[in-house]
Amino acid sequence: MEKTMKINGKQVSFTGEANLLEVIRKAGIELPTFCYHSELSVYGACRMCLVEDDNGRIMAACSTPPRPGMSIRTHTERLIRQRRVTLELLLANHDRECTTCVKSGNCRLQELANILGIGEIRFGQKNGRLPIDDSSPAIVRDPNKCILCGDCVRMCEEVQGVGVLGFAYRGSNAKVVPPFNKNISEVNCVDCGQCAAVCPTGALTIASHMEKVWSALHDPQKTVVAQIAPAVRVSLGEEFGLKPGTPAT
Repeated sequence: MEKTMKINGKQVSFTGEANLLEVIRKAGIELPTFCYHSELSVYGACRMCLVEDDNGRIMAACSTPPRPGMSIRTHTERLIRQRRVTLELLLANHDRECTTCVKSGNCRLQELANILGIGEIRFGQKNGRLPIDDSSPAIVRDPNKCILCGDCVRMCEEVQGVGVLGFAYRGSNAKVVPPFNKNISEVNCVDCGQCAAVCPTGALTIASHMEKVWSALHDPQKTVVAQIAPAVRVSLGEEFGLKPGTPAT
């Protein structure tokens, strides 16, 4: 049965939407989020999708179910000011060396900072840098760029069923790490890359092997074969006379 509610003064219908955020986006209104993915559980941590009702109450759209007769606003002066402060706090604890970051130009944090016009960070930056974990052949983990959105944790646990990332410590010391703070190569990571796919910043990225590729291309003693994954093992096997479909690891 179709129900209605008001969003920014306009009547909007909804049926099976699980939360206000889905109704708002269905109405063509874009609300910023870091921690919301429809295929993952609701986390409600980033506080970017806040909305305000007619009584002045503020709530997270991602974790609030829609109700008939509700009336909410999405871009009041108060809400925009709150989002700007939230972004400033995230940026204060973030490695802002954007020019050398592989996610520059494709970073959700950078994008929203530009949209909301964040030109100055009024809060002091966290002292000290955490070591970058590049021990894996597939994933590079830079905790200095993590904003604790939890996307990688839920993706690894709920979708992939592996669970090699989790929250550790409390308060300002909180961070996302593999078990016992080990390097990611020391745990049962399957190198699927799904954590990097949902990470909104450069905290988790796909490892680059471009230097090795260029080195191989310039080596006269090597013949370089280019092949698109994921069929590399099968295609090479066929070239050497193996039955089609046989993996040649």
